[in-house]
Amino acid sequence: MAKRGGFPGGMMPGNMNNLMKQAQKMQKQMEETTKELEEKEYEATAGGGVVKVKINGKKEITEINIDKDAFDREDEDLFEDIEENVMAAVNEAIRLQAEDEKAQMGKITGGMGGGFPF
Repeated sequence: MAKRGGFPGGMMPGNMNNLMKQAQKMQKQMEETTKELEEKEYEATAGGGVVKVKINGKKEITEINIDKDAFDREDEDLFEDIEENVMAAVNEAIRLQAEDEKAQMGKITGGMGGGFPF
């Protein structure tokens, strides 16, 4: 005779409560870590240090510095490279931020992947 009521898969009510508590704790940790990450700053350089870019944890560029003393004003080839160097520095700063975010969130989720839909 089959049992009526109960929980599918044999999950006991106490286990469900523990699971919910763990999920709430994990969600709180993820929110705190997200806030901490948003307050961080990431810096990257390109072109041998000619271009320096800083971004915050919200992936917003906060500073771009181009060392004007690093090139001769008549050197047109270097001017053409500046755009590429700015892009490379920005992309590296964003990559560093994403790498740090993934590492921090992985500590909370135990490597279970991204966030949860709650």
